[in-house]
Amino acid sequence: MSVPSAIPRNVGLGAGLSLKPEHFTDALTSCAAGLWFEVHPENYMVGGVRRAWLERIAKKHPLSLHGVSLSLAADSPPDITHLRRLKSLMETVKPALISEHLAWSAWQGRYFPDLLPCPRSKSALSRISDNIKLTQDFLGTRIAVENPSHYLRMEEHELHEPDFLAQMTDRTGCGLLLDINNVYVSSHNLNHDADMYLKEFPVNAIMEIHLAGHSLDQPSDLLIDSHCSPVSDPVWALYTGLVKRIGRCPTLIERDDQLPAFEQLMAERSRAQSILDVNLEKS
Repeated sequence: MSVPSAIPRNVGLGAGLSLKPEHFTDALTSCAAGLWFEVHPENYMVGGVRRAWLERIAKKHPLSLHGVSLSLAADSPPDITHLRRLKSLMETVKPALISEHLAWSAWQGRYFPDLLPCPRSKSALSRISDNIKLTQDFLGTRIAVENPSHYLRMEEHELHEPDFLAQMTDRTGCGLLLDINNVYVSSHNLNHDADMYLKEFPVNAIMEIHLAGHSLDQPSDLLIDSHCSPVSDPVWALYTGLVKRIGRCPTLIERDDQLPAFEQLMAERSRAQSILDVNLEKS
């Protein structure tokens, strides 16, 4: 498949929410304009009640599939059986967006229950680009790749992260999922400038934005990308500044733990939607 380097934004999508089973009924009955939902496809690949529920929601709201298992930064290509299952789910629910992480969770046949970092080396760039191209060719569509959160310094890095991401998109035609909470957490943990990172980020490749909460790993000063709390004021500020600069872009409120009532998530979603609406003309 030929994937052009220019990535148009899906401006038909507004602000969305992570979808968890606790909120299936609320999601199905919501009539909010522009609302969409994102799920981890791994939870819906094998059929059953939850798969049937997702298919019902897909008939009413746009969906995004946000994968956690392709292990794009691993030492081997993505698992073909997994790709077949993902493609089957895609063909059924017809997602508006598909994304994965710039991370690895399988290495030399061993599997790990986490999204693990990789050094931004030239060899890693080549390997990851090959894995992205294989994935896109197999699925027949572009994917967006998410910037990671960082908790420690790695001396093996050869490329600045925005440069690494820009070269990755140039080589593969993939898009980017910009997680602003990851930017904030990483900047705090590694003492970097979050505003400068966003200024250097290849914004023309952004297909989706994530907003999420984080937590403090006491007694240390480490911030954890925990997705268990509301979006923080500093993350909102970074997001507002970015949207003013680049215009409207599909934005997700990501919540994976300590789930509040659906109405509380919708209130956060409304805040993101209002920021998008103010900047609609720049899209």
